[in-house]
Amino acid sequence: MLGLLVIIVISWVLLHFIEKKNLKVLGIIPNKNRTVQFIMGFIMISLICLSMIYIETQIKSITWEKQVVNYKSIGNALIYHLRSALTEDLVFRGALLYILISRIGSRWAILMSALVFGVYHIFSYGMTQDRIVPIIYVILVTGFTGFVWAYAFHKTKSIMLGLGLHIGYNFIMTCFYPNQPFGELLFVKLSQIELSEWNEFYYWLFRGFFPSIMTLISFKFLFKSNFVVNKTKEEHVK
Repeated sequence: MLGLLVIIVISWVLLHFIEKKNLKVLGIIPNKNRTVQFIMGFIMISLICLSMIYIETQIKSITWEKQVVNYKSIGNALIYHLRSALTEDLVFRGALLYILISRIGSRWAILMSALVFGVYHIFSYGMTQDRIVPIIYVILVTGFTGFVWAYAFHKTKSIMLGLGLHIGYNFIMTCFYPNQPFGELLFVKLSQIELSEWNEFYYWLFRGFFPSIMTLISFKFLFKSNFVVNKTKEEHVK
């Protein structure tokens, strides 16, 4: 919590002294539009992840065992993912991205944000000593995800849609797969068939890029809604 508070303070300082703006330009204060953005992001990515898990189940003939529902663990997991996602979103899709968009344009700003987000995961996953192929894979997959979420910030002028996507993805995955500190909240994988080397390679490409590609496709329909894209003038509160 202290780290999150520090990031918020630093974000305010950067916006105040560089852009003469305050935190409101990040779209972080909830209102009707932003609440809809958050909910739509959470629901959309949840459906996409569940579709991916279903396809994976068919490809690998996975057998799942349902867990006894522990509502306390689910609640704690949601709070944990809210804090971690908000922290990352404020760092990678907050004040710095806003400033970069203002100074160098949205295209280069989003690409820079995506690249840094991808490289960051090499360290957060503890992969600095791994082989080059897994490192490149993680940079590409998480970088592409960061690109999609940064694009959501640019289109909506708010971190809320990306935050909903971020929390939804992390939470759904922890319902099915091992993770720390929360994992396999609803289901445990009992068995699966092994794929050939090349089929395994294609499978990991699918698993890595499917959620972000489907999210981008969904944006085409989502951004037609006035509740998702704020078409009013940007708040110029100093």
